[in-house]
Amino acid sequence: MSMPVLYDYWRSSASYRVRIALNLLGIPFETVPVNLLEKEQKAPQHLARNPQGLVPVLDIDGLRLTQSLAIIEYLDETRPGSGLLPPDPAERARVRALAQAIAADIHPVCNLGPVGHVMALTKGGDEVRVAWMQKFIGEGLAAFETLLDGPATGLFCHGDRPTIADLCLVPQLYNAHRWNSDVAALQRANAIAQRCAKLPAFEAAAPRT
Repeated sequence: MSMPVLYDYWRSSASYRVRIALNLLGIPFETVPVNLLEKEQKAPQHLARNPQGLVPVLDIDGLRLTQSLAIIEYLDETRPGSGLLPPDPAERARVRALAQAIAADIHPVCNLGPVGHVMALTKGGDEVRVAWMQKFIGEGLAAFETLLDGPATGLFCHGDRPTIADLCLVPQLYNAHRWNSDVAALQRANAIAQRCAKLPAFEAAAPRT
């Protein structure tokens, strides 16, 4: 079977999550860049891969998969022992809730499309973009920090090995730093991200500036 192909953009936090997952599971893959700033995601070639005009898209196992969390859950379910989701239903629910607190609540409103539309409506410039990012990233991660306040949190978001929750947290903190969002007080989240950064799978997936 051919090598998996990941259609991604280097700064896309959704793509970043999938890169980490593939690295953690030791799955070699080919990268095909899709430049979001040049609107390549809206070109017919990419819309044929994903009608939503989004990244990532992963070709693997004879399938074409979209949506980062769905991709990661597929990898978890088809690669035994991955640990990206715990086996216990209650623990899985907690990990999914943590992941979705970022992927479903912070990430969508900070995507290029919504932010560009807000700037057009307000006729604002970069100051509007920055203020928007800081508000939603800052507030969302502050809530995430509170969600980590419990005995189920270990060295990582859930227990002592990375799960899908950590795969969402690290890219979102990258975005927080990119937009100068004040996240210094997030002691648990920052400590977890620092541990993740020491793991080769996370380091290799990080955006290169």
